[in-house]
Amino acid sequence: MMQEQHGYIRSIDIAAQLGVTKPSVSYSTKRLRENGYITMDSDNLITLTDKGMEIAKRMYERHKLLTEFLIHLGVDEQTAREDACKIEHDISQQTFDAICRHARSRNEQ
Repeated sequence: MMQEQHGYIRSIDIAAQLGVTKPSVSYSTKRLRENGYITMDSDNLITLTDKGMEIAKRMYERHKLLTEFLIHLGVDEQTAREDACKIEHDISQQTFDAICRHARSRNEQ
């Protein structure tokens, strides 16, 4: 989402967006780099690798569906976005699949 909005990703922006410390982001980016999900250039701009982008796209789709689902339940848009961010990382695949099935069946009605 940040890359879409700004055209780049920086650790400091991630920290601000997530409400965490810069050292926490540095630790996480080191692990992501070691596992081949991101690269960082000499200006410390972060780029997702193909493997990282695949996971990011799945998470973003999850986020969008959960946001839409919460809005459909009557949650205001801002709260729905914030709550979707919290839910998307902790929800089981089984529960997410059930929400998808429910959302699809509601759309068909």
